[in-house]
Amino acid sequence: MKKINILSLFVILLVAFGCDKDKLAEINTPVSELDEAVLEYSATQAIKQMYRNDYTIWFYNNNDYYYPWTQVTASGNGNGPDFNEMGIAEAGQGYLGDLIRAVRDIQAIVDKMPEEEKARHQAMKAITYPITIQPALTQFDNVGSLFYSEAGYAQHTNPPLLKPTMDTQAELVDTWLNELALAAKVLADAENQQRLGNQDLIYGGDYARWAKYCNLLRLKIAARIINHDKAKALKVAEDVVNSSAGYMNTVADDFIYQRGTNFYGTGNGLGCGTVNKALADFLMDNLDPRVKLYFRKNDFNGEVVQEFIDEGKALPPYVAKYVNTDADGNFDGWKAPGEPWVRYHGIPISPDEKNIGDNDIYFNQADLYKITKKVDEKTLEKTYAATSQLNEKLFRTTYDYTYPTKVGGRVIQLKDNDPPLTVILGSSAETNLYLAEFKLLGANLPKSAQEYFNQGVTLSIERANLIAKNHQLPYFKGDPVYINAEEAAAARTELRDGEVASYLAKPICDLSVDGLEKVYIQQYVNFINTPYDLWTTVRRSGVPKKNSPYLAWVPFIDSGAEVVLPRRNVINTPTEDDLNYANKKSGIEAQGFTTGTNLPATLNSERLWFDKNNPKYGNGPK
Repeated sequence: MKKINILSLFVILLVAFGCDKDKLAEINTPVSELDEAVLEYSATQAIKQMYRNDYTIWFYNNNDYYYPWTQVTASGNGNGPDFNEMGIAEAGQGYLGDLIRAVRDIQAIVDKMPEEEKARHQAMKAITYPITIQPALTQFDNVGSLFYSEAGYAQHTNPPLLKPTMDTQAELVDTWLNELALAAKVLADAENQQRLGNQDLIYGGDYARWAKYCNLLRLKIAARIINHDKAKALKVAEDVVNSSAGYMNTVADDFIYQRGTNFYGTGNGLGCGTVNKALADFLMDNLDPRVKLYFRKNDFNGEVVQEFIDEGKALPPYVAKYVNTDADGNFDGWKAPGEPWVRYHGIPISPDEKNIGDNDIYFNQADLYKITKKVDEKTLEKTYAATSQLNEKLFRTTYDYTYPTKVGGRVIQLKDNDPPLTVILGSSAETNLYLAEFKLLGANLPKSAQEYFNQGVTLSIERANLIAKNHQLPYFKGDPVYINAEEAAAARTELRDGEVASYLAKPICDLSVDGLEKVYIQQYVNFINTPYDLWTTVRRSGVPKKNSPYLAWVPFIDSGAEVVLPRRNVINTPTEDDLNYANKKSGIEAQGFTTGTNLPATLNSERLWFDKNNPKYGNGPK
C-alpha cells in the first residue's frame, strides 16, 4: 500500500464522514482514491505556503531595510546614521522546507500512479513548479544558493536523502527555466486533466492561467540574468511570447494570493516609513494615480487648515502654497491640482538632512504642528502629520484609522472593516514592463516597446486601484471630514475616468527619449507593492539614477560621507549541530560570503552571483 500522510488522510475522512464511527470502521476506499484526495489536499496546503505575512519580514526586512534602501521611504521619521545596518531579519530559507516537502509528496504520488492516471494528473504535478519557484526566487534574491534540486526527498528515497547539496544560482536559473517551460506546456494543454476546482486558491482550477504564470516566472528569472547573459535572457522573452501558453495580459490573469476570508496579514503594527520627498514630488509632478493608492494622505484637510488659521499657527510651507484664502484670511479651497493631490508630501532621506535647521518643517512636526487649546474648560491638544506614510492597510487589513479633525472636534473613524488580505505574487503589469525592457534591449518581439509599456503602466494602475478598493483604504470613496458632499467626493482617492490616459500622454511615458530608464522607473513604481521585487529591480537596473531629470537617486550622506548600502542579506553562520552542516557550509563558502556579519561594506562587496555584473546603486542601466 502507498504511503499516505496520516494527518491529511484523517482530515479527508472527517470531511467525508463527519464523526460517524460506524462509517469510519466500514470504510474500504481504493488506494487510488485516497492518493487523489491526499494529492488535492497537499496541493491546497502548498499554495497556502507560497506567501508568509510574517511580522519580522514586514517590520524589519521591508520597512527597515528594503523600502529605505530603495528610496521609497525613510526609516521612521528620517534615516539615521545606522539605517544601512541590517539587524533582525528574516533571511533564512527554512520556511521553504514545509512547502518543498508538500510538493515532493504531490510529485511522488503522481509518479507512482498507473500510467492512465498518471497521464491525467500531469497538470496537477506541473503547478508544483511555480508554487515552489516563486517563494524560492525571493530567497534567491536575498541569500543566493539554495537547497532545491535534492531538497524534500527524504521520505521518498531509500536510504532517506537527509543531506541535500546546495544548488548554485547559475544551476537554479537553468533548472527553473527548464521546469517552468515544461510546466507551461503541460498546463496550456490540460483539457483532459484532473482539476483542483475551488481547492485552487488562486485560479479556481484554471490551468491556462497557471501556464501564463509560469511564463511570468520565466521572465522574472530572465530579468535577473540580463546583465549576466543578455542573449539567454532575451531568448527567454522570445520563447515566452511565442509560447502556446501565452502570457499574462489582463488584471484577471494576475496571481493574487488570498489565503481565506479570515486572513488579514500580521495583526501587529508595521511601522511604515514616511515617503521620500524626491519620489513624492516625482509622482505628484506627473499626477501619477498610484501616489493616491500607495500612500496615506497627510492630516491637513480643509478643517485642519482652518484650525491652524484660527489659532494663528503657521502652516507647513509645502501645505500653505496650495491654500486659497478669502478676504478675511479663511480657508477658501485648494489651488490646483486640488484634493486629493495636495495631501501628499515627503521628507528628505539623506541622514545629514536631519541636521539642517530649515528642515525642521519635516523633522520637528511634533512641535511645529501641534495645537493646544481649551475646549469646554478642558485643555486638549493634537499633533498633525504634514507628510505622508506608506499606507499600512495595503499589507495588513486589521487596521483602524481616525480621520484628522480640529481639536475637540468630531471623532470620525474607519474601523471594523477588516476585508481579507490580497497579495500580488505576480501581475500582467510586471509581464508587460519586462517585455518593454527586453524589446528595448534587442529581443525579437512582435509589439513595440511603447505598446508593452503602455499596457504595463495601465495594468499597474488598475491593479493598484483594485487592491486599494479590496482593502477599503481610508479616503478611497471620499473624505468624510468635508461636510460638503461635493468636496468630500472630490477628495476621494479611487481611480477616475481619464486619469490613465492623461498619465500616458505625459513625457515620462514617452520611450523615444531615455526609454530604458523610463521602463525601469515604471517597474520601480509598480513594485512599491512588492518590496522584494523592488530591491532586486533597483540593484539590477541602477535606477533611480543619479542626476536623472525624471526620478533621481538621492545620495545618502552621513557626516559628509556617502553611506554604503548592502546588496544581500546577512548569512547566518551554520553550526555543527546541523545535520547538513557540511553541505551548508560548503555552499556558503563557494559563494565567497562572510557569515554572521552585518557590516554594510561586506554585504555590498560580497555580491550574489546574479548581482555581480549589475550597476552600482544610482549608476543607471548598463
